[in-house]
Amino acid sequence: MSILNTSGRRKTSIARIYLKKNGKGNFSVNQRDYKEYFPTATLQYKITQAFEVANENPSGYDLKVNVAGGGINGQAEAIRLALAKALVGENEEIRSELRTHGLLTRDSRMVERKKFGRKKARRRFQFSKR
Repeated sequence: MSILNTSGRRKTSIARIYLKKNGKGNFSVNQRDYKEYFPTATLQYKITQAFEVANENPSGYDLKVNVAGGGINGQAEAIRLALAKALVGENEEIRSELRTHGLLTRDSRMVERKKFGRKKARRRFQFSKR
């Protein structure tokens, strides 16, 4: 009964996940229950989406997640990627199903940096003709 350790990233969020098979169904994020950490149903669905696609029962696993950086949505998507990678490490046969739903693809989009002489990355100061 080994513990799988994987990580997932999204924007500036980094999630480290520890997956233990044959567990009691404990799912904690930063030492809190995941439903307390992610209060909305949309974010809770994003996290458990990998279990639903793989037709796995989440109560058979113990999950401990450490997540840092970014906002709450980026953290949820980082956890989703890490969980999908951990499930593939546990059972290689579900890789194609998770791949077709896009759960194993790292979303590399990041915030564009601010340029000098501008208000934001692309926004310019107001031009005055006269």
